[in-house]
Amino acid sequence: MGTILPSIPGALSTDFRRTAGYAPGMAEKHQLSQVAFDRLAAELTDLTTRGRIEIARKIEVAREMGDLSENGDYHAAKEEKGKMEGRIMHLEHLLENTTILDDAPTGTDTVVPGCIVSLVYGDDDEPERMLFGSIEEQHADVGVVSPGSPLGEVLLGRSVGDEISFEAPGGELTVRITAIEH
Repeated sequence: MGTILPSIPGALSTDFRRTAGYAPGMAEKHQLSQVAFDRLAAELTDLTTRGRIEIARKIEVAREMGDLSENGDYHAAKEEKGKMEGRIMHLEHLLENTTILDDAPTGTDTVVPGCIVSLVYGDDDEPERMLFGSIEEQHADVGVVSPGSPLGEVLLGRSVGDEISFEAPGGELTVRITAIEH
């Protein structure tokens, strides 16, 4: 299906305290296209270089304003730094535990990661287009269904015309596959 990538240069180790709560050896594997992987790697590089420098400057300017206990700019910069560091940890974990998907096989009529599947829920008439894969692959014009979700688990390997039921938080739902795009 794809290749497992070596660790990313400059990425964090598998130290439990620094992998967003994932214990060593227990990391969830993610599947991404090469395009999504490259976009996320570029975002990580930007955040760990330009982003950290920019935040450090904001914190330094705020410190120069005096009393830190009531300095809104300082607290806002520190909060922004925390959010950015959380995103950095998330991206490092994601990229370290990613399998790059080979291009989806053309001519196949089954649901595989990376395809767009059109689903009709219950008695609805209008199909809903969903990307079958990671939220990081999201396109502007389609929703995303994760392969690990209740719907995703029953979609994998299915074909156009299949009607399947799955247990959703609100009860059992039935969908029919009307189209698969690769």
